[in-house]
Amino acid sequence: MSIDISITRNENPNIDNYNQDEIVFGKNFTDHMFIADFDGEKWTDCRIVPTGELSVHPSNAMWHYGQSIFEGMKAYKNDKGEAFLFRPLENANRLNHSAERMCMPDIPNEVFMEGLHQLMSLDKEWIPNRPGSSLYIRPFMMAWDSFLGVRPSTTYRFMILCSPAGKYYAEPVRVKIEQEFSRAAPGGTGHAKAAGNYAGAMYPTRLAMEQGYQQIIWTDSKEHKYIEEAGTMNLMFMYKGKLTTSPVSDTILNGITRKSVLAIAKDWGIEVDERQVDVVELTEAIKNGDVTEAFGVGTAATIAQIKTIGLAGVDFDLPAITDDMFQVKINTYLEDLRKGKIEDKFDWTVEIK
Repeated sequence: MSIDISITRNENPNIDNYNQDEIVFGKNFTDHMFIADFDGEKWTDCRIVPTGELSVHPSNAMWHYGQSIFEGMKAYKNDKGEAFLFRPLENANRLNHSAERMCMPDIPNEVFMEGLHQLMSLDKEWIPNRPGSSLYIRPFMMAWDSFLGVRPSTTYRFMILCSPAGKYYAEPVRVKIEQEFSRAAPGGTGHAKAAGNYAGAMYPTRLAMEQGYQQIIWTDSKEHKYIEEAGTMNLMFMYKGKLTTSPVSDTILNGITRKSVLAIAKDWGIEVDERQVDVVELTEAIKNGDVTEAFGVGTAATIAQIKTIGLAGVDFDLPAITDDMFQVKINTYLEDLRKGKIEDKFDWTVEIK
């Protein structure tokens, strides 16, 4: 499938005003964005245009019925100026998984990858090269019908937007185990990156922040007995020497960073234990020293160190972070791998030409 992409260059680029030392996550955007439109039968009018506002009718089905999905991925640059994407086809596949659940059309890999490569080639200079920094890439799809009727839209718009990013969490975080509100239920949309999933999580997350935590650990919706995932990342624990994490399901997002960390751990000879983790079991294991590490894994967060887990008003502190811990080693390894500094034995990185 051959993809023709028209390019309209930004005549007033912001790259000259771009300061890598003043990056605010999700606030600054590159000079260009990619757009493709679905006309009810096929994807058409693939184009790269200056980043700017959209003209959207107020009856758009996206506003009213929440047909909107997205992905999160990153581009990295090394000291030589070489730029890389990390497992981009995994993001394309997961976007289509979300699309199926939300009654939306598939994005052909050719549209996704060619649009991504041409956009990255055009805005490559926006990729920061500071330690811990990257270019955050947000592919997303939304309903495009102007119609106030409860049905799937017939037309859609797919876009790719990019924003320079530093560390999502600058310091180890405090998280709270949530046992009142639920993020997802069996049979629902928890396994899709649907926009509404995140909207419903904002209120309980705000309550947790008012109590001094930065994030929530979600539990199962039936009993609030088992650990699922955090608001912005999957969760992992070093438990009796095993890398332990909840299995993916229809209530847990199949994280690409999660998948990568597990593959690397197995390659390093570390035993991986994918199973349901009981809340009481976890807190008892932290108290008696059986859990030596807790951390989140995700595209935005990468490896987010956890220093405290709160449950019902009681805080359970994890051991202080040291350089010999798995979470520190895996973070360094992933950083070097994504920037092409070490051999890519997994064939995960894709260089941007």
